Amino acid sequence: MNVQEGVIKFHLDHQTGDLDSRRYQDLARKLAAWRQVMSLTRLVGQNPDLYEGAGYGNVSGRIGPPSAALGRRSFLITATQTSGKAQIDLRDFVVVERYDFRRNRVRSHGLQEPSSESMTHGAIYDLGPHIRCVLHAHSPELWRQARTLRLPTTDPQVTYGTPEMAREVQRLFRESAVVERQILAMGGHEDGILAFGRSPEETGQVLVTELARAFEIQS
Repeated sequence: MNVQEGVIKFHLDHQTGDLDSRRYQDLARKLAAWRQVMSLTRLVGQNPDLYEGAGYGNVSGRIGPPSAALGRRSFLITATQTSGKAQIDLRDFVVVERYDFRRNRVRSHGLQEPSSESMTHGAIYDLGPHIRCVLHAHSPELWRQARTLRLPTTDPQVTYGTPEMAREVQRLFRESAVVERQILAMGGHEDGILAFGRSPEETGQVLVTELARAFEIQS
């Protein structure tokens, strides 16, 4: 199925069904907790006055062994069109099993379809086996201060959810200190910020710390 409507831009092979709570519940709870923090701080959400009313922001966490091959580093990610919810649970997550940048294809399973940013999350997980969490926030404060904060930034001509964005993430890995900083700005995705780390806790701390730095600059 080639999903063109709405915000999903990749070819999707999706199997609909419940996720195994015994396998995914603990990680889903940790991700949902940070997702709630992001919701309360408006780093994720849905507002009719912003982004043409589209939902924004998502979270994910790696599952499976660190040694998994590139393109097969499966992860749990929030489903598409769930950003407007104040709280989420396992039913709002999807497992992305595989992702292929060259073919612009994603394979997943869960009750709903995966986030439109699934391809970009996969690109970040491919940067290193130690990366186990990605938080995608929308923050005007961080995004507008990206140059001052010296945040690695993707090409403004590259849009979200595309193979080109995945390749941009990999370019930043080669040409900048993106892995050391654990955060980047999406130049072509208004207010888009990506933070990543070894756990939801570490990733959340990276995001909040950089946000505080942005507020300090503005004060």
